[in-house]
Amino acid sequence: MKKILVVEDDQTLLEVLRYNLSKEGYKVLAATGGVQALEVARQEEPDLIVLDIMLPDLDGFEVCRILRKEMGTPMLMLTAKVGEADKIVGLELGADDYMTKPFNLRELLARIRAMLRRAEIIQRDLLGEPPRSLKLGDLEVDFTRHQVKLGDSLLILKPKEFDLLAFLARNRGRAFTREQLLEKVWGYDYVGDTRTVDVHIRWLREKIEVDPGSPCRLLTVRGVGYRLEG
Repeated sequence: MKKILVVEDDQTLLEVLRYNLSKEGYKVLAATGGVQALEVARQEEPDLIVLDIMLPDLDGFEVCRILRKEMGTPMLMLTAKVGEADKIVGLELGADDYMTKPFNLRELLARIRAMLRRAEIIQRDLLGEPPRSLKLGDLEVDFTRHQVKLGDSLLILKPKEFDLLAFLARNRGRAFTREQLLEKVWGYDYVGDTRTVDVHIRWLREKIEVDPGSPCRLLTVRGVGYRLEG
């Protein structure tokens, strides 16, 4: 049984989420504050975390930042704010997805299923392949260690940045649309905005390109999407 940690200080919403996630067959863990969320996450090692941003003691951004250094657990952030800046901050800190309150419960459940399915696929791929890495010039992607090196430097990538780069590296030279990348990297029934792909491509270029404004590795294919050369 998959374990989902719900971090939410609104008791009514917490109970709604607990009830509906339990009906879906998940074991639901709960925390009403950031400090408690850290304790439960470290002790229980959930399969996914639903994390509200506005918490009474330690906000969701800080919880995300701390946990992302310790574990690769998929995180879906919730917020009452509608600003694009808050979404970008959450993604930059390592969140995998983002929803604004009030949200559609069926959509939330669909996103959770997609995130869990993607995590299972990644884990299965890692267990099913012998240790190996791929070199594209001075860029090396180590699929088993979840590491990327540029020359002698180890790059610090967010989980979805690595997943996206790893997928493109395995399929280097092939162009993919934004929709295809959402399907392959975020999960086939992911219902988020395709701009998520553009944001992650921009972040990757800032790390692997000499000149992110004129990329020579991670290329835009006009009318299609993106491809990785190497």
